[in-house]
Amino acid sequence: MISTNKFYVFYLALLVSVSFLLIFFLLSAFGLIQSTEAANLIGEASRWCERVSGGLFREPLNTLSNLGFMVAGLYMFWVICNDKQDSINPFIGITPISVLYASVVVYLGPGSMLMHGTNTEWGGWADNLSMIMFIILPWLYNIYSMSSWTSKQLLSIYISIVIIYSIWRWFTDWGLGINFNLFGVSIGLWAISETLYRFWSPSFRFLSGFVGFIVLLLFGTLPNEVFNNFSEYWWVILFWLPGLLASKKPVNRRTYKWYFLGMIAYFSAFAIWLTGVPDHNLCKPDSIIQAHSIWHLLSALATYFFFLHFRDEKISS
Repeated sequence: MISTNKFYVFYLALLVSVSFLLIFFLLSAFGLIQSTEAANLIGEASRWCERVSGGLFREPLNTLSNLGFMVAGLYMFWVICNDKQDSINPFIGITPISVLYASVVVYLGPGSMLMHGTNTEWGGWADNLSMIMFIILPWLYNIYSMSSWTSKQLLSIYISIVIIYSIWRWFTDWGLGINFNLFGVSIGLWAISETLYRFWSPSFRFLSGFVGFIVLLLFGTLPNEVFNNFSEYWWVILFWLPGLLASKKPVNRRTYKWYFLGMIAYFSAFAIWLTGVPDHNLCKPDSIIQAHSIWHLLSALATYFFFLHFRDEKISS
């Protein structure tokens, strides 16, 4: 475990964050990173509603609202640096897993800033990658907690997925050219692995995959749509991945108040996100209150609630 005697981890994260913001603002001020291909869209509503600007950022409010992620992540660093007791919980104190979680939350900010600030294809890639880097971590951590994986194996698997995805995504699209949205699938895998953590049993390892269909229902996809268009929804077979890998009953217990608060924040953010598009009657491109900005802030709050959820894990009595 990394030493907790100093706050060097927090100050390093703060230094990297401030350095990014300075460089990002300078490059934007000199017009070096904004898209030129979409210059003819300046003055029109962006695909996230806010009017495209010819100034510092293409979407100013949608760009700056991502500071919420950076503040949330840096606060997580501050919290783990202040933890004074050793714990078997890898989210308490400065551990590879707690540092990784806080780091990917911080990066959600720059990733999204690069998309909304520049309106470039590479900015969209950076944004998508930041989302993937966050969403795959909780369900991988849950599997780690119910398997024989070591923390090094968890980190190796995580890094391998990120590297492979980042390269694959660069040359393809959101669906990776095979109609596979890893972000959406990971939401299902997270819900499945959380449920499995709570109700683990040999029989539920098989049944847990069906939880994924409940998640699909929450997003408006009915089971008959899945089976009638299986070539489009082939990835539902991955819903049984947590049950396949989670070979051991978890030794700790969790309370779920923070998890459900996180879900409430996220689904509220998602509902608001749906209104932040040009063809929605609530879209007001010149308003100082942008739906997509609220999505960023509520999502940042959700990441903090999930952080508390994992920290709340205790030894079973």
